[in-house]
Order: sequence, then C-alpha cells, then structure tokens
Amino acid sequence: MEAVKKWRSDWKYPTILLCIYGFFSTVRPLEPFLIPYLTGPDKNLTTEQVNNQIFPVWTYSYLSVLVPVFLLTDWLRYMPVVVFQCVMIFITQALLLWTASVPAMQAMQFFCGVATASDVAYFSYIYSVIDLKRYRKATSYSRSVQLLGYTVGSVLGQLLVSFDLMSYNNILVFTLVLTAIALLTSFFLPVPQKSMFFHQRRGRQTAAEQSNAINASLEDGGGEMVESGEGEPDAEKLESIITQSCGQVLLQLWRDFRHCYSSRQLLYWSVWWAMATCGYNQTVNYVQVLWEHVQPSQNFSIYNGGVEAVSNLLSAATAYGIGFTEVRWEQWGELALGGFSGLSAASLFLMTFTGNIWVCYSGYVVFKSLYMTLITIAMYQIAADLSMERYALVFGANTFGALALQTIITSVVVDSRGLGLAIIPQFTVYSSYFLVISVVFLLRGLLVSTKKQKRDNSSRQR
Repeated sequence: MEAVKKWRSDWKYPTILLCIYGFFSTVRPLEPFLIPYLTGPDKNLTTEQVNNQIFPVWTYSYLSVLVPVFLLTDWLRYMPVVVFQCVMIFITQALLLWTASVPAMQAMQFFCGVATASDVAYFSYIYSVIDLKRYRKATSYSRSVQLLGYTVGSVLGQLLVSFDLMSYNNILVFTLVLTAIALLTSFFLPVPQKSMFFHQRRGRQTAAEQSNAINASLEDGGGEMVESGEGEPDAEKLESIITQSCGQVLLQLWRDFRHCYSSRQLLYWSVWWAMATCGYNQTVNYVQVLWEHVQPSQNFSIYNGGVEAVSNLLSAATAYGIGFTEVRWEQWGELALGGFSGLSAASLFLMTFTGNIWVCYSGYVVFKSLYMTLITIAMYQIAADLSMERYALVFGANTFGALALQTIITSVVVDSRGLGLAIIPQFTVYSSYFLVISVVFLLRGLLVSTKKQKRDNSSRQR
C-alpha cells in the first residue's frame, strides 16, 4: 500500500496517465479520409454542403466557447475538463457514425469545436501537479505523445483503407473503442489542489521553509510531526490555497495582459502567431476538399493518411531541430518569419494551381513543416521571459485572436451565407493571405536589422 501511495505521489504518475489519455484520444484513423466518407455512399453529402455549410460550424463553435472553457478549466482545476473533452470527442465520433443529415453533421462540428477548445485543459493540467523543475520533461512527453497519436492514427487509417481491412463505419467503431479507453484513463487523473488563476498557492516560500523545519526537527529527534488522520503531515499546516473570485481573476488577467503586450517584441511575435495560425487552420481544415478537386476520384483518398503521417513526422523533426540551432532570433526572427511565410505562400499557390495530386501533397507537407518550425520559434521567444501563468494568458489571447480572424475569413469567404467561394478561389485567398504576412514581416525585419546595424556602426565609431 505504501508503494502505491508513493507511486501516486510521484510526478511520473499523472504524466503517464496524461500521456495515455493524449495518445488514445488522438488516434483517429478516419480523419484523413473524412471528405471521402462524408461525400461517399455512407453519408451521401455534396462537397458544397461539407465545404460551405458543415465545416464552418467548427470555427464558430471553437471561438464561442474558447474563453468560457479557458476560465472553467482553471476554476474546475483541469481534470473535470479533460474528462469533458473526452466526452465531447466521443459524441463527435458517435454523431459521425450514426447520423447523416446536414444539421446532424453541423452538430458534430459544434461538439468537435468544443473538444478542440478543451485542449487548454490537456496542455495546462501537468503544470499544476508537478514541480517546476519537471516542466520541460513533462511538456515534452505530453506534446510528443499527442503527435505520436495523430501519426499512428494516420498510418493506421492508411493501412486499413489501402488494404480494405475495414469499412469507414467499422473504423469509426474502432475509434469509439479507443476514445472509451481514453475516457476511462481520464477518471484516474488526480485533481490538482491549485491552479494558475482561481486557486493559487499562498506563501509558497513560507510553506517550503516550514516543511524543511519539520524535516530537520524529525531528524534531530526534537520535534513532533503534525499528523492528519492517516499519519501524514497536515498539508494545510504547510501551505494554503487561496481561491479568488471571478472578478479578481479577470482583473488580474487584464493587468497581466497589459503588462505582457506592452513589450513590442512580444506583440509582433504574437501578431504573427495569430495571423499565421488562422491561415494554417483554414488550410488544414479544407485541404481534403482541395485534394478531391485536384484528382476527383475515389483512388486519390487512399494516400491521405500517408501524407498526414509524413507531414506530422517531418513537422516534428523540423520543430525538434530548432532547439539545436544557434540563431539570434531576437535580431533575425522577424526576417525569418517573413521569409518562411513567403515560402508558405509559394507552397499554397503551388497547391492551388497544380493539376498533379503528388505536387499538391508535397506542397502541403512543406507548408505544414514550415508552420510548425515557425510556431516553435514564436512559442520559445514569447515564453522566454514569461511566467507560466502569463504564458498561458498569452497563449489563450493569441489563440483567440487567431480564431477571431478565422471566423471573419470563414464567414466572408467560405460560409454559404457569405461569398460561399469554391475551393480554388478559397485557396487563392489563403495563399494571398500568407503573401501579405510575408511582406509585412519582411519589411519589419529589414527595418529592425537596418536600425541595429546603424546602432552598431555608431557605437564602433565612438
């Protein structure tokens, strides 16, 4: 029993559980084949219905619930929202399997948007249950295992479809089983005592000093340990958790928000983050429709899973490689953002106007790898001088900005109640959008580097 208690109190216990949850909740073999499934004989929907009526709901729902979910996650202390996210994923897969009408598919996209918004619970849970010195390892494990889940799902889907081992409906049943495993795992996650905003630890240094004093006293044999009912130190004597009201939290968030974005460098990196993430989400959401347009036959879809797997692995490799590059990103970062965004625009233009599906696939892999590389740099630069609480705030604010932009683009360009553009005009807009990002940040980067050179020259002359 003591060994079990010791294991449950170790940082590895919640980390392993979260990784198991992250893996099984992201293995979705049907995802690379969603368009063929929806437009095929199983659902018999048209491409226009999927593109202009169903997919836009995800963006609207994600934006509408992002802020409430962000606050509820912290108030409820993460674990209940992780369970809630898995329930939303299960409902999404069930609707996809057992319903077929446009309203039902729109409801499916709504629940999918809620599940995506709940990712904040998954990514911030670990910081409330482990020590600061374990953050980097735990973050690496939890993020890597999600990418592994997406990759395994893509490869598995590719194999099941290529060798005709399962029908699309059976693949969905299999996904429901995997999601049920993730849901069962989530119930064993320990509920943290503290959170970043609502439930904060007061007198953290004092608590540590008290703990050291108790240990020293026990070693000397001159003190008595304060016992709880089970013979362990009374945690309430060592530290206290203060619970703040919603008004106090909102005031604190506003002050932190103003402080963070008063830094011009952080502001520029955040602007790129929001703009590029908006364009990336639009591209990833609608790329299968483009692939179907480039090669309108059922044969093309058997390669979608392989393309997604390759793009995920290459993205992981390029993002990992950034950690070993010695570049002064504070000086050259904005030029890099502009230059690589230009390459992203070129990849999108190539995807849009090519008639070859393999060229289109290759352009997508390059585009996704470039984005993952740049977003890794942006995250590192922004997080370098921020506390974990402020980083969570900036992460949420940048995501909200990206979704606000995405909602505008979706409602104007994609939604049938707006322009309702076909897929080629859509991707022409996305390509031009990244071209604008590239021009803005190249000009900004050139201005910064020119000013830097002038300052260096003048300092040498003195």
